[in-house]
Amino acid sequence: MELDEGLAIGDFMSLTIGIIVYFAGAELTRRWSFLREYNIPEPVSGGLATAFVTLLIYWWFGTAISFDLTTRDHLLVYFFTAIGLNARFSDLVAGGKPLMLLLGLTVAFMVLQNVVGLIGVSLFGLPQAVGVLAGTASLIGGHGTAIAWAPEIAEQFGVANALEVGVACATFGLILASLIGGPIAKYLIEKNKLTSDPDTAPVVGLQYDTDSGPTINHITLMAALLALHVAIILGYLANEGLAKQGLKLPLFVTCLLAGILLSNTLPRLMPNMSWPARTPALAVISDYSLSIFLAMSLMSMQLWTLAGLAGPLLGILVLQTVVAFCFIIAVLFPMMGRDYDAAVLGAGFGGFTLGATPTAIANMTAVTKKHGPAPLAFLILPLVSAFFVDLVNAFLIRSFLNF
Repeated sequence: MELDEGLAIGDFMSLTIGIIVYFAGAELTRRWSFLREYNIPEPVSGGLATAFVTLLIYWWFGTAISFDLTTRDHLLVYFFTAIGLNARFSDLVAGGKPLMLLLGLTVAFMVLQNVVGLIGVSLFGLPQAVGVLAGTASLIGGHGTAIAWAPEIAEQFGVANALEVGVACATFGLILASLIGGPIAKYLIEKNKLTSDPDTAPVVGLQYDTDSGPTINHITLMAALLALHVAIILGYLANEGLAKQGLKLPLFVTCLLAGILLSNTLPRLMPNMSWPARTPALAVISDYSLSIFLAMSLMSMQLWTLAGLAGPLLGILVLQTVVAFCFIIAVLFPMMGRDYDAAVLGAGFGGFTLGATPTAIANMTAVTKKHGPAPLAFLILPLVSAFFVDLVNAFLIRSFLNF
């Protein structure tokens, strides 16, 4: 079939379609009980369905559909800033030991993931350098890390299609990450009869079929948005300052830290001020930002670009998924305490070790909407997955490439 020039959809329409995709996913979840039972997030089911529709359009009409994702990236900043606003130093102190333990387990798993990548390429007769692309460079690292390392791998190791391999692994990983978290949490919660603390406030979204507590109105929503914008401005200024000093961090990381700083200083300095941390209004904004971010991410996947790489890479990634599942069940869950927070962390761990931090949070959100809040999980996992991991990953990728 002869291809046309494709259809490029602008930013505003992409956002609008992202909202429609979310509602399509919500309708799929309402109609198909297994999506609810296995805690598959609404934007995942809707986003994947849309990606397959665009694949069919490509096959039938030769039209490649692409989306402008500018607003999607802004929503990511909103979401992580809200996570920061919900954080309390008292929780950080309480979460200090679990945070260090989760970090240690993550580093151990990153080494294991690269080893599995090397074993996988050996089984399928692929170049050894591809093992790193099928490991932390594309899975825990995501699309950005894969794209950053692909040129060096192509040049030094002669892997001409390193970029395509890296993007394909990251894309397959994102799909698997979106699907693995919910079933893991369901298994752990039901097997161990775990429950959430009923007195805990929601961090992201509101629990299904429950009273949301304080009223959500235009005042509470505007107050939450104002706090978010102030934190984002501070995070942006900090990000620019660090960049001038040679330290480049993702914008959402500095915004998350700015949110933590504001939530742990302003309420103390101004005790009579109504601060939106851990309110239903902020939870709704967080849920909106994350849901539309993930819907836009998944609906924009151009699955036809993966066709030529699907066979061996998919085999390696299925192996990675099995290893991740076993690690969570046999190692992470017991070492993190065998409680409800550990089960929710298991869903998140499966999300970011195969996909990305937003996928991890979406997995945990789907679980907590059904079973109740898990604030410790939402506090420590983003700090590990969005901050520490990138530093460790750069060292590990270099070490395995040298090996």
